[in-house]
Amino acid sequence: MRTDATPAALTISQVTSRAGVRPDTVRYYERIGLLPTPARTTGAHRRYDEDVIDRLRFIRGTQRLGLTLTEIGDLLSVRDTGVCPCEPAETMLERHLTEIDAEMTRLGALHAELTSMLSGMTGENCADPLPGAWCPPDREPKGGGG
Repeated sequence: MRTDATPAALTISQVTSRAGVRPDTVRYYERIGLLPTPARTTGAHRRYDEDVIDRLRFIRGTQRLGLTLTEIGDLLSVRDTGVCPCEPAETMLERHLTEIDAEMTRLGALHAELTSMLSGMTGENCADPLPGAWCPPDREPKGGGG
């Protein structure tokens, strides 16, 4: 769509400055449908409405929560209908919390394993470990592997 610039229309520079994103981010979000196609001047320069700032902040905020761009697009589709996106957002956030809990459990086990390995190191007299193994030959854990 082509239009002459109006005083209320924002340039991409104004949008990126106010929303705290880069111009290539705005153009990418347009290409994948997270942002509506902006009006263009007769010189083909993009012109944005004020509401694009809020939309960009929403996208960035939901990304910080760990949502994917596909999930964000789904929420924006609901939001664009005028319906509150809370119900689908709740389901997504609950799933992400479950994933975070599993990752925290995995990281806790990794932390314990690394702590154990560090406590078993002898410092300057530490022998080189066998290829493919972590522990030196005289400290190999029972049952092999390491």
